[in-house]
Amino acid sequence: MTKTMTRKIKVPQEVSITVQEGNKVTLKGPKGELSRTFETHRVEVTGEGNTITLVGSPANKQTSVIVETIVAHIRNMVEGLIYGYCYKMRVMYSHFPMSIQVDKDIINVKNFLGEKFPRQAKIVGNTKVEVKGQEIIISGIEKDSVGQTASNLERNSKVKGKDIRRYQDGIYLVETTNITPKQTRGSVIEVIRE
Repeated sequence: MTKTMTRKIKVPQEVSITVQEGNKVTLKGPKGELSRTFETHRVEVTGEGNTITLVGSPANKQTSVIVETIVAHIRNMVEGLIYGYCYKMRVMYSHFPMSIQVDKDIINVKNFLGEKFPRQAKIVGNTKVEVKGQEIIISGIEKDSVGQTASNLERNSKVKGKDIRRYQDGIYLVETTNITPKQTRGSVIEVIRE
């Protein structure tokens, strides 16, 4: 018989848990609903009340890494459902004034370095993008989607073929916060190792 490792994750009362067959975890909270499927043969996920139990087999280093990754994903999901995520970006230019427009699931960057055609960045998932002058606010409840949208925008406004010491135009990440400020500095979940 092989050894197993167990982690129990206690989530706050305002978040409800549903675990379906195939390691699909669905969490519902004050800001919405998130679900994620953890496709691995090493870990079995079960849920009861406000506790999620992860059982990894065999108990070795690879299984430990997978279990801790799943714990981190669940922590991000719970934090997003309670507090949300907000990334603030700033438009910087010294040569050509650029303008930003949001169309459905695309962000258009016009007149970047005097280019005729707009550069486009994709908005991922249910992320909301607001443009206020030279500031762009990207917010949502799923950390992966908010971060990927910010990354898409920053990558698409990268200066290529010019001296970046002189041409520092672009869109840069300035601050990462939560939509609702946190009251405590600790983790939103409690992990019990067995």
